[in-house]
Amino acid sequence: MLYEMRVRGLTLDPLTNMPIIMLKDKDGTRALPIWVGIFEANAIALELEQIDTPRPMTHDLMKNIIHELKGTVNRIVVNELRNNTYYAYIDITSNGNRLTIDSRPSDAIALALRFGAPIFVAEEVVEQSRAVEMPEPAEPPTDSGDDESEKQLKDWLKKLKPEDFGKYQM
Repeated sequence: MLYEMRVRGLTLDPLTNMPIIMLKDKDGTRALPIWVGIFEANAIALELEQIDTPRPMTHDLMKNIIHELKGTVNRIVVNELRNNTYYAYIDITSNGNRLTIDSRPSDAIALALRFGAPIFVAEEVVEQSRAVEMPEPAEPPTDSGDDESEKQLKDWLKKLKPEDFGKYQM
């Protein structure tokens, strides 16, 4: 089973100063933090904030190459957690051929954001990482951001420790 997730935001681990991508499922009941490198976090932040750069950055270049090859990113899947390292793949269609490309989750997420492709996480990964069951909000979460959900997420992040979830290693 796969859970569809979205990037809820980026934050810094207060202990290690490593960036964390926070994924949250569509129902708002599960959150999955993935520790990433600063450059990958920057690539994701640029896309989330819709900031254009004067020249294509690496993930923009990847998007341009896929586009020129008449391809598209269908989805990305964080499919494994092994030895505290997350694994992912990018599902691409190009010229009628379906391709599965091994990837670091951070690169896959950066590319998915650029294509507007869905982000999925395997149920086993969610279970292994001990994703926190978030309390049910009084009303469904919205893309505009709900103050109570935001407060719950911030409170949860303050208590978060890397050993609670396993961390993404470079």
